[in-house]
Amino acid sequence: MNALPARVLVVEDDEMIRELIRLNLELEGFEVFTAVDGQDCLDQVDHVDPHVVTLDVMMPRLDGWTAAERLRARQDELHCRVVLVTARAQEEDRRHGERIGVDAYLTKPFDPDALVEIVRGLLEGERE
Repeated sequence: MNALPARVLVVEDDEMIRELIRLNLELEGFEVFTAVDGQDCLDQVDHVDPHVVTLDVMMPRLDGWTAAERLRARQDELHCRVVLVTARAQEEDRRHGERIGVDAYLTKPFDPDALVEIVRGLLEGERE
C-alpha cells in the first residue's frame, strides 16, 4: 500500500463550501488541492494528478458536467475517480452523471462525513 496520502482535487466556486470540503478531507489525511471552476480544474489536473476529483456542477467559465466529460475523455492517462457534489438533485441530473461516467453523486446540502466516506470508498475500491 502506498504510504503517500491520496490526492483530492476539490472543484467548487463557493469559497465556504470549498473550504469546508478541503478541511474535512485534510482532517482525514488526504492531500487536498482546490480549484474554483471547471476550467481551473482542467488547468491543474496534470500538475496535481489527483486520485479523486470532487466537482460542483453549476460553476462559472466551465461547468462540472463539461469538466467531468473532459476528465473522462482522458481517463486512460488520468486514472482519477470523479464525484459530483451538487444542488442538482433531479433524477435526470443523476442519469446525466451516469451517462458521463461519474463514480459518485452527492447532493447539497450534504454531510461532510458522507463525502469523506465516498472518497475513501472510491480509493479503497481501487486497491482491491
